[in-house]
Amino acid sequence: MGSILNQIYKYIDDKDEEMLTLWREIVNMESYSDEKEKVDLLAKTLKAKFEEEGFDCRLIDVGDKNGKTLVGILGAERKGKPIIFSGHMDTVFPSGTFGESPFKIEGEKAYGPGVLDMKGGIVISLFTVRALNSINYNERPIKIIFSGDEEIGHKGSQGAEIILEEARGGLCGFNMETGLIDNSICVGRKGRIGCQINVKGVESHAGNDFTSGINAIEEMAHKIINLQKLTKLESGTTISVGTIKGGTVSNSIPSQCDIEVDIRFENIKEMENIKNKVGEVCNKTFLEGTTTEGKILTSMPAYETTADVLKFYVFCNEVSKKYGFDEMKSKRLGGSSDASYITMAGTPVLCSFGVRGQWNHTTKEYALVDSLFDRAKLISTIIMSLE
Repeated sequence: MGSILNQIYKYIDDKDEEMLTLWREIVNMESYSDEKEKVDLLAKTLKAKFEEEGFDCRLIDVGDKNGKTLVGILGAERKGKPIIFSGHMDTVFPSGTFGESPFKIEGEKAYGPGVLDMKGGIVISLFTVRALNSINYNERPIKIIFSGDEEIGHKGSQGAEIILEEARGGLCGFNMETGLIDNSICVGRKGRIGCQINVKGVESHAGNDFTSGINAIEEMAHKIINLQKLTKLESGTTISVGTIKGGTVSNSIPSQCDIEVDIRFENIKEMENIKNKVGEVCNKTFLEGTTTEGKILTSMPAYETTADVLKFYVFCNEVSKKYGFDEMKSKRLGGSSDASYITMAGTPVLCSFGVRGQWNHTTKEYALVDSLFDRAKLISTIIMSLE
């Protein structure tokens, strides 16, 4: 297989400028999650790029305010289960955050909104396919699933259900999320629930009519303490009250208090357990006359480290070492991703196969340029090594 791999590596080396050009193009096509038209424009652009390589593609509407999901398949007629590339096209940065034409390269690093999270991973996916096409690869179908609303947890959309359905029946998956700077591969992630809790009390003057008021902030203070007590570090469950708003002026008993809560957990079973416990806190009243409403804003299940995920990781790591790439250690992460749905669909997937770098979701976000080419070579090698 050595001669075929050398052809693939040469193809990627010869196309390095094209890879950088596409990376620049799609990073400069800003695609903030809340700017649907821009996310959809990027999705349309990428659809055309993958169709040029022979994919049969669809753009799927998932919600009125959410970016579309791009799904495509190459070689549907081929025998065997498909290999899946997955990830997302939206970013966390409103357009203009970095000025005009934000993509830039300084030394060994590339900068720009989504350069790491995760437009570099999309470029790797496309050029891995192009490299395989160059040697007439036809062993298995190849499928892409790129979401337009992952960064907002598919809030108000059917995005999660689409991924779950489209990922069924896959042989294996490469989730092209942020590559880790130490070359580790993610084999599991915590799930996340983002929820809002609202307490209503009774407003009154704090001096002239103190006893007529019912303090919503006081009621919420009791709830916050009880919520924070649900954290169980030994089992990986954490509760963090991240924002609080209440009252209007200091000399008025507040009738309203609102908090937003971040909940993280290790597995799907714990997801339901912690939901129930948060519900119990909301339902318990400390100050008679207050009312409480809790609602889930976003929800992402855990990406569980199943036996099949670990088996696929061991295989990929052995291939990496055998063909002269660096060893990839395994790592579990606290941030969530759509790898959870792919695993739930029964397809073993590894996460963080995109370009390597640091500081995603910050203005310091950067990616290592050479990892764009190295990862395309590595993934091509893994695919060629599948039995």
